Amino acid sequence: MKITVRVNGVDHLREVEPRLLLSDFLRHECGLTGTHVGCEHGVCGACTILWDDEPARACLVFAVQAQGHEIRTVEGLAPGPGQLSPLQQAFQDAHGLQCGYCTPGILMTMTAFLKDNPKPDEPQVREALSGNLCRCTGYQHIVDAVLRAAAT
Repeated sequence: MKITVRVNGVDHLREVEPRLLLSDFLRHECGLTGTHVGCEHGVCGACTILWDDEPARACLVFAVQAQGHEIRTVEGLAPGPGQLSPLQQAFQDAHGLQCGYCTPGILMTMTAFLKDNPKPDEPQVREALSGNLCRCTGYQHIVDAVLRAAAT
């Protein structure tokens, strides 16, 4: 099928198999490898993207379903080359990552969360993070980073 998917403000016209997952489309067709594939069951959150500004698991939808929707990946968070979004900067400053595998999905989830909840408290951040698995950090630095970003 021929599809046009708008990702990070850029249209990507491709001919794809109807069964191609959006996560694979982003990584292999668009070259946007920041969307990580972890469990391929929608459980871990590593593949989280923003679908019309709402968090979604890219491993659970087909690329053809993205036709007509605005998709944003972690590569689209920074305001410009060599710059970081406030959330990305807070992750750097608060040491909110270790191996980094889960980080893109968490950044996308927290970007949407902070848009809807600009002044969260720690329990709210922890609840919002509950759909993203991290095996390295213990979450404390991630929570600190989100709260730090909210304060800026």
